[in-house]
Amino acid sequence: MSEDKGERIAKRLARAGLCSRREAERWVEMGRVSVNGKTLDSPACVVGPGDIVLVDGTPLAEPEKTRLWRYHKPAGLVTTHKDPEGRPTVFEHLPDGMPRVISVGRLDLNSEGLLLLTNDGELARKLELPSNAWLRRYRVRVHGEVSEDALARLENGITIDGMAYGPISATLDRRQGANAWLSVSLREGKNREIRRVMEYLGWPVSRLIRVSYGPFQLGTLEEGAADEVAGKVLREQMGEGKAVLKPKAENKPAGEREKEQRVAARARKQKLAEDKRVASAKKAKPDAHRRRSS
Repeated sequence: MSEDKGERIAKRLARAGLCSRREAERWVEMGRVSVNGKTLDSPACVVGPGDIVLVDGTPLAEPEKTRLWRYHKPAGLVTTHKDPEGRPTVFEHLPDGMPRVISVGRLDLNSEGLLLLTNDGELARKLELPSNAWLRRYRVRVHGEVSEDALARLENGITIDGMAYGPISATLDRRQGANAWLSVSLREGKNREIRRVMEYLGWPVSRLIRVSYGPFQLGTLEEGAADEVAGKVLREQMGEGKAVLKPKAENKPAGEREKEQRVAARARKQKLAEDKRVASAKKAKPDAHRRRSS
């Protein structure tokens, strides 16, 4: 079968919402997947609509319509379908009526806030791609005396124990006794990145809440609740309709709004100075011409 008439087996399993592409490839290598009665030993297999795919002996259902949910993850749950340590998982505590879903990225055990869930592993892969460069915003409570100068230096990235972290935007919102609340934004997000960076600076994190992932906002979604993203909105955000929406200013953390306002004010001041410089230069040209003529 030619590849232009079908799709790779890993992509097919991911679109069915069973797993990610990478996990699907592992399933194939484990001998869990067969196509038309033949057990696969390599993920380099292309399947089409007429092929019979079995996973662990069970026929693979046709992909359902792609759907996406916002979920308010509570602290104390791990983002995995099965935890070897027996800890409670996100997928064991989803609201009633939710279909089988996988997560877009992860939040660690003690982190909370916005977690995107989908029934389409291929969509999850697309949303996680670094090329999207979608901003992830967090509210972070740390313990210690926060230095705003140290926060500003994170804009240039930081390397800790040989691990390079990209630019991090962090602003101080308020102090609360021996603690402080920060607004933190980043585009890449390595494993436990915010916790490691803050601890390196001497400010251990005591609470971490993700408030947005790209254009999708936590908003007022209650803890433990899930809310489906409208199909039209999802299509627009994936570039299949209008341009990708940007989060409204009122949904942004106060510290980040203030920082953006300061940046905008500086830009206006610089533009005003440049306009004055250009005007002065234009005014000086006729005077110079008159002096040369005389």
